Amino acid sequence: MNGRDLMGLSAPIGAAVLAALVAATPVAAQAMNAKAAVDAAKAQGVVGEQADGFLGFVKPSSDPALKAAVDEINAGRAQLYREAAAKNGVSVEAAGASAFTTVVQTRLKPGEYYKPAGGGWVRK
Repeated sequence: MNGRDLMGLSAPIGAAVLAALVAATPVAAQAMNAKAAVDAAKAQGVVGEQADGFLGFVKPSSDPALKAAVDEINAGRAQLYREAAAKNGVSVEAAGASAFTTVVQTRLKPGEYYKPAGGGWVRK
């Protein structure tokens, strides 16, 4: 990675992702609804955080609104990871993994699920 290691980029990428996550926009109300649905599903053990920086389903769900909320949040994260990757000269995958390590993983609540790279779902 051009002489840089991922750990050396974690703080800048994580800070950029965090800043974008808390920025207020006209679609903030819709995003807040999606976040509320996903937060409830996380508390129920249906949705979890993955090492690639995206949400995933721990258990299958037939709820189309929940699937749409997960897709919406993942689309927003994908855009943030593309921007962070371009800014820091790394792959989108590295930006997502860095965001998981520096931002997402630190915010996991007890009882929520996460999926480490190459592993299965783990309950915190």
